[in-house]
Amino acid sequence: MGSEGMNRILVTGGAGFIGSHLCGRLLRDGYHVICIDNFDSFYDPNIKIKNVEGMVKKSPHTFELITGDIRNPEHLTEVFKKNRIDLVIHLAARAGVRPSIAQPLLYEDVNVRGTIALLEACKEYGIKDFIFASSSSVYGENQRVPFSEEDLNIQPISPYGATKRAGELLCYSYHHLYGINIACLRIFTAYGPRQRPEMAIHKFTRLVDQGEKIPIYGDGSSRRDYTYIDDLIEGIITVIQRHRGFETYNLGESQTTTLKELIHLIEEALGKKANVEMLESQPGDVSVTYADISKAKRMLGYQPKVKMEEGIKRFVEWYKKGYGL
Repeated sequence: MGSEGMNRILVTGGAGFIGSHLCGRLLRDGYHVICIDNFDSFYDPNIKIKNVEGMVKKSPHTFELITGDIRNPEHLTEVFKKNRIDLVIHLAARAGVRPSIAQPLLYEDVNVRGTIALLEACKEYGIKDFIFASSSSVYGENQRVPFSEEDLNIQPISPYGATKRAGELLCYSYHHLYGINIACLRIFTAYGPRQRPEMAIHKFTRLVDQGEKIPIYGDGSSRRDYTYIDDLIEGIITVIQRHRGFETYNLGESQTTTLKELIHLIEEALGKKANVEMLESQPGDVSVTYADISKAKRMLGYQPKVKMEEGIKRFVEWYKKGYGL
């Protein structure tokens, strides 16, 4: 992609957790940012409004906030016609493994149809650079760890994971047909300030703080590769600067933390004991996520720096300021 001459960036889902951090960083780096978000009710839209209101006030000439839905081709046409766009960073999605099992058609509609609508707009308006936020969920219950992008035999075990894999395949088709440079980023559980309230770290912190029961599905031995938000944003910036052609990149820490260890770190940071309730494992949940990041290191110079202990401390500090409620 190469950042020279690439100064106008469209970010979909830009008011969300990852999106708002990314928009802030792009503005600081001197880009003009057009942010589309539909402020849906998957979680409180006021949280997303708060995420971006500072940017709206501080950067009126370089940050444009558009309320709209990526599934609406007419609306996208209007946005693409009105703005000269150099790069699309597509973060907008219906997120979450368990809710996707309850509402698979909604997930297909937002994550697959929405992605096609955006790719079509890029084709129509000659946009040659596109970054797609995929997920570690595409790997499913993969026995070959750490997970490698070279592994072609991957089978997602939730509708959410399947929609993200479908998005990657569509991206490849558009790269092949129309010569669009596309990077698919398999993001491994991002966390940090502004994390969505239903995600494990935010939810557990809130429950420990309030002395309520923490539901643990399974025996607490499941492991996740958690990625601190600053490391993830740094990774996305390197993609803007260095990526060409079509590639899939894992963006994780390449370290795993068990559920039990995670709760212990939250207890330590809060100075409170957790009240744990052990429950049956949930369908769609995987026992491990673990990123092989050698490709992103080699091709992008990606280098995560924030270890879990430090990241949880930073998150809890943010939470204690009253933002996490």
